[in-house]
Amino acid sequence: MHAPIGRPIEAQATPGFREFVGMVASLMAINALGIDSMLPALPAMGAALGIAEENQRQWIIAAYVLGFGSFQLVYGPMIDRYGRKPILFGSLSFFVLASLACTFATNFETIVIARLLQGMGAAASRVLAVSIVRDRFSGRTMARVTSIAFIVFLAVPILAPSIGQAIMLVLPWHGIFYALAAFALIVILWIGLRLPETLRPENRRPISLAKIVEGIRLTLGNRTSLGNTLAMTLLFGALMGFINSSQQIFGDAFHAADIFTIAFAGCAGTMAVGSLLNSRIVERIGTRRVSQTALLTLITISGIHTLIAVSGHETLMSFIVLQALTMGCFALSTSNFGAMAMEPVGHIAGTAASVQGTISSVGGAAIGLVVGQRFDGTTVPVASGFFLLGLAAFGMVLWTERGRLFRAHHAVQA
Repeated sequence: MHAPIGRPIEAQATPGFREFVGMVASLMAINALGIDSMLPALPAMGAALGIAEENQRQWIIAAYVLGFGSFQLVYGPMIDRYGRKPILFGSLSFFVLASLACTFATNFETIVIARLLQGMGAAASRVLAVSIVRDRFSGRTMARVTSIAFIVFLAVPILAPSIGQAIMLVLPWHGIFYALAAFALIVILWIGLRLPETLRPENRRPISLAKIVEGIRLTLGNRTSLGNTLAMTLLFGALMGFINSSQQIFGDAFHAADIFTIAFAGCAGTMAVGSLLNSRIVERIGTRRVSQTALLTLITISGIHTLIAVSGHETLMSFIVLQALTMGCFALSTSNFGAMAMEPVGHIAGTAASVQGTISSVGGAAIGLVVGQRFDGTTVPVASGFFLLGLAAFGMVLWTERGRLFRAHHAVQA
């Protein structure tokens, strides 16, 4: 078995490169499953819990993402102090308990609270995945590892609605939460038995208010870190707007609720293709050229989509095709934005990942809720959301790069 390429933290050969990528992908998949497996269950949950307003059901998704985003800032300093594995065990165990608590919800308020707690438990998964990768790799290799993990991770949103639908064929909606708890337990056992601690003892940072403030200051004070994080936030907001209203789009706008899982997979499938492509080309072409070209393409496609939607010529097929192309560009952009944001702050990977994750998740959830709540029976809010937020993200990229697009520069920017 061969040691991982890049910058290995230790000589231990296990897990191998493929298994390591699988572990990282499984951590990221917990969050994707927590969001997307819910989508086909929203009508049944709304009926069972007395949620009459369809747009109000979007809070079942938004509450999870808000909990996921807000609690990352708590986990960051902890994993930099105590190591990656102890926090993984604690946070995912909390996720298991919160998942079980969701099955006891009886009304709108209790499911929102339970989902918020579930998101808090899952919050460490994002910080841990980014930090563990950054512990072992850097630069374009880190972007490649992230992209390969994203291929597996992004397959989950494609399959998750179908998984949720399949579970509901034999169990009520509560079964989805039992499945989430079981998956988290499998991840705990797998990583617990196979992955050594990746944080070197000399890189552990004591928990103190001064250190936390210093870590936040270093993360937000670096132009590359902040700018790429904000660009990622804006695009994630557009994605959440689509996810929040996707069930309503296919069910109400196109009257195609019976093919929701297939249609959703058609829209989301290109995200995995985009990440696969990125893993093949990013080391040769560079993170900036790939991400910025993809962002400009996203703006163009979503602009065309907006014109079609506003003019009233949208069809089910045009929506799936244009949304799929947009999602592919989203994957090519955001995976590289995330890698570039982490590059200058690798020495405080846990804290930096938590700060960046909090901003992108909470900000994206809030933006996505605004987009989703604007659902009016058409695809205009989603299409225009991607277009306008893509333009805003491009403005952020211009600020980050000081107007110098498509060119790598090695100095850490202040």
